[in-house]
Amino acid sequence: MLSYRQLNLLGLMTCITAMAFAVGYLQNHLELDPCPLCVLTRIVVMSMAVVFFIALIHNPGQLGQRIYGGINLLIGLTGFAIQLRHIWLQNLPPDEVPACGPGLEFLLQTQPVFGALRQVLQGSGDCAEIDWVFLGMTIPMQTALLFSFLLLLVAVQLKKRQRKLFN
Repeated sequence: MLSYRQLNLLGLMTCITAMAFAVGYLQNHLELDPCPLCVLTRIVVMSMAVVFFIALIHNPGQLGQRIYGGINLLIGLTGFAIQLRHIWLQNLPPDEVPACGPGLEFLLQTQPVFGALRQVLQGSGDCAEIDWVFLGMTIPMQTALLFSFLLLLVAVQLKKRQRKLFN
């Protein structure tokens, strides 16, 4: 069984690898610009990475690990929900796809944060486009698998019992 520290390192490395793939390969190599939901997803992945990193460095006992795990559970479920919304948008019939909207940066500059987030989560035509497929899965489908794995790590972290040194 993996230790808390190993679970946090695995989660952190998974997040770093996912971000390197998204930015390095998809954005820079394939020149795919992220849609607003993709940007939001990156923020969620980076947030989980920060929590995994703090938990790795802090390395508290069982209660502390459960607190970090609980935080990452909420963040990861948010990311998974965003992916479900993104997959739904990509599977809409063409006549039901929302019109393309402004980018996330523009929305944040012109609206309050929650108003901008509400508009991003409603989706736009940009988010419905399928730019790249691997093994029959779109980027949001692959990212949903990423969140499934990260949530599995978090579940292990939450269920893990600290080993007793003496019986």
